[in-house]
Amino acid sequence: MKRHLISAADLTRDDALLILDTAEELAHIAERPIKKLPTLRGRTVVNLFFEDSTRTRISFEAAAKRLSADVINFSVKGSSVSKGESLKDTALTLQAMGADAVVIRHGASGAPYTLANSGWLHGSVVNAGDGTHEHPTQALLDAFTMRRRLSGPDARGGLDGRRITIVGDVLHSRVARSNVLLLATLGADVTLVAPPTLLPIGVETWPCSVSYDIDATLAKADAVMMLRVQRERMNAAFFPTEREYSRRYGLDAKRMAALPDHAIVMHPGPMNRGMEIAAEVADSARSTIVEQVTNGVSVRMAVLYLLLGGSEPAVTTATTTEETTA
Repeated sequence: MKRHLISAADLTRDDALLILDTAEELAHIAERPIKKLPTLRGRTVVNLFFEDSTRTRISFEAAAKRLSADVINFSVKGSSVSKGESLKDTALTLQAMGADAVVIRHGASGAPYTLANSGWLHGSVVNAGDGTHEHPTQALLDAFTMRRRLSGPDARGGLDGRRITIVGDVLHSRVARSNVLLLATLGADVTLVAPPTLLPIGVETWPCSVSYDIDATLAKADAVMMLRVQRERMNAAFFPTEREYSRRYGLDAKRMAALPDHAIVMHPGPMNRGMEIAAEVADSARSTIVEQVTNGVSVRMAVLYLLLGGSEPAVTTATTTEETTA
């Protein structure tokens, strides 16, 4: 793996499989009475969030703490950033504090890339979402969830031949871009479904198919991922009404019934219940929404371990330590 994780495009197939397989091993840690490993003891991970977040920030914090790292949560509100401090000066401050890794979420696309390539930090940089650009660890946890649900626990290998449909606000979705890149790397066949106004310029160059008709894609889908309509990033009318959007692109019980029996329903969260996804679908047995949150901790543990850990396997290290202290 590279020193930083900025884009899903940074990952080769071998890199992606290494992360997913490591996450599979680390997922078993959650089943233990003591859910901690000494792997990153003495390392410092900083969560640098310029945008509000619940799932991603808490997930990274839990992942780092389960690996025994010291965690610093940096919130822009109440910090010197609110007084006009630049990204450079913030980074230099974190470097002075000895940050080994910085997990950054920023409203500006490209901010994590700038941080990683600036020379301001000596540690690793992990992109936790930048503007409408990418969110690579979300794509990894989504792929991990698909592999587990479609191929069974402790599955190995990629998602070769699997048909994944991603529906909704692709234009503003960093999750969609990262998922398309990663799923293509893992061998999946991805189809984006959205109204023309919610597709980005240049989408025809992405490694996927594009459709405007959700109903035409459901019968062959192994997984359907519904994207949140991001009203906070919209400064114009991208569709007539919420009701019309839900009628044409929402996933309700009738549409879910058109899926193959084994197919799963996903959503990166937070959800607009009743708009892009009906409540009965979100709460159904086919839904992996809660599992995605759980799996996110294991995947982010794997990312932090592989970026910051030693050459020994994480779980082997933990077993040896436990045996020594027993």
